[in-house]
This record gives sequence, structure tokens and C-alpha cells, in this order.
Amino acid sequence: MTDLAASLIPDLDLSTRNTLALRARSRFGLEITEAEMLPALFEYAAGQGLPVRVLGGGSNVVLSEVFEGITALLALSGRRTREESDTQVLVEAAAGETWHDLVTWTVDQGLGGLENLALIPGTAGAAPVQNIGAYGAELADYFHSLDAYDRQTGETAVFDRAECGFAYRDSRFKQQPNRYVVLAIRLALTRHWRPNLGFAGLSELSGSADLSPRLVMDRVIALRTSKLPDWRVNPNAGSFFQNPIVPIEAAEPILAEFPAAPSYPQPDGLTKLSAGWLIEKSGLKGFRMGPVGMSERHALVVVNHGGATQSDVAALASHVKSAVKDRFGVLLHEEPIFL
Repeated sequence: MTDLAASLIPDLDLSTRNTLALRARSRFGLEITEAEMLPALFEYAAGQGLPVRVLGGGSNVVLSEVFEGITALLALSGRRTREESDTQVLVEAAAGETWHDLVTWTVDQGLGGLENLALIPGTAGAAPVQNIGAYGAELADYFHSLDAYDRQTGETAVFDRAECGFAYRDSRFKQQPNRYVVLAIRLALTRHWRPNLGFAGLSELSGSADLSPRLVMDRVIALRTSKLPDWRVNPNAGSFFQNPIVPIEAAEPILAEFPAAPSYPQPDGLTKLSAGWLIEKSGLKGFRMGPVGMSERHALVVVNHGGATQSDVAALASHVKSAVKDRFGVLLHEEPIFL
């Protein structure tokens, strides 16, 4: 316990450790470089009456201005291929690995599957929590299993795909945010690659003579770069609202007024609508409220123009949700987690 206490960083500034660049501080911080540090951390924190929160890349969170506890900075590193067969390769990555670096590494190994998920900010450990997705693919499509530390039992458990409860931008770990700490993930990538080109901007690649995971990844990177502001230049947390999935009855008035509105049929009589389209049609693209606003490049992205705090982001999100609800009768839900 003494060694752990000595490793604590007092009054940790987190403004550079979240992609929204929000003003945020933690009473203490601790870099977690080994999974074995976690039991001691939670035991020490309980003894001191301090709450603990775990932070990865800070790309999908809205941090409070002051956290009166310990922020554990997950820095577990390492990636490797674990099992190989004639048809499949199992890739394992520690939770602290940068997600895009992992995608690039798999493509460099000649492995396809993750290329549609390139350039998504964040870490490998955060990817299953959110069940990240883009350009017609989701993490769950390639997921095999993960290791997670259970704060309730003090044990490390293995979860397969079914046990993770994956859904659209959701998982068991997002539903129980203070119970599990993801330590490592494993992805099953096939040797018999089939490109996923169903999304707009990718379909024209289908006739390419040199079609490869690298070509698709490069196109995804180009598409994301052209549409989304770079968080390193304009601090943001990526897509801020989930695309709403509503009963067809709720979508019909919108589609009657705007026949070309983006809509995607779902099972059980549901329809997925575009949150970005709804926000833009509500007149909020480029809208600004104090130090935060909706991006002029993409209506789905909240941008910090400088000096913003969690309360500023919450106020803007509330305004956007109210405006879309009033205009279209659809309630939006935030993607990032407020910590």
C-alpha cells in the first residue's frame, strides 16, 4: 500500500488527456502499467474513502471539472497473434493499446476485417465498452473474447462474445460502468477476407483490381478526415449522439416531409435515422453556445472552442436534444459517457 500511495499523482490535470480538451482535474491520478496493480488500487481507495474511475484514451468521455478521487490511467500495452489456422488468426491487444494503431498493425500483417474501423480515436480496452462502429462495421463483428477485472469479486474473468451483451453502441460493460475494467481483448480475423463496401464512399472500390484491406483502410481514413474535424485541432469527442432507432410510425412523418432523409430499416418494425441529419435540419449545424458548439463541418460533432467544462457540454447537449425533439418528435441519446 505504501508503494501505491507513493505512486499517486496529486492534483492531476486531465485537460490534455481527453479529446474534448475540457478543463478537468482529479484529486489523484495513477498510471496502471500492470493488471496486478488494480486489486491494490481498489483496496487502498476503499480504505481512504476515495472513488476510483478508469480512463483510457479519453476519446468518448465528458470529464467533470473536479473529481475528488483517483483517476486510474490505463496504460497496459502489448499486442500479438495468439492462434492461427488455415482460416483464422486470433489477435490479442492489451487495453491501453491505441485502437487505430492496432487496426494499422493488423492490416500490415495482411489481415483484413478491421479496416472499416480505422482512425476511430481511443484505446483497445474502450472499444468493446462502446461496441465501436463505423462504415457498416462494428467491433462485435470480429470480437472473440476479453479479459476484465471484476471490482465486485476482485477476480479476473473471461467474457466471450455472447456474454458481452453487445448492441448498437452498447455492451454489458457500458451498462455496468463501475464494475469491470477491461484488461485485454481478442479479435478473430479471417484469412479469407471479404471487403465490407456497403457504405457510401466505399462501394466504388468494388471494381478495383488492387482491392485490399490497405486500400479500404486508406479510403476510410480519407472519408473520416474529409468529414470529421480533427480532435487535435478542434477538440471533440467524435459523434456525440447515437443514431436513433425508432418505430416506423415515428419515422413516417419525417420521411413524408423529407422523402430523401437517411433511414435504415431495422428488425421488428424499427427504423434507424441519422442523428446528424436531424440536428442539421433543426438548424443547429455550426450552432454555438458559449465555449462549445456543433461543428460547422459535421452537425453530429460537439466542438470545444476553448475553455469549456462538462457543464457547458451538458447544456449544449440538452439544447440540441430539446430542439430535435420539438422539430421531429425524436429523442436523441448521447454517445460519450459523463464521468
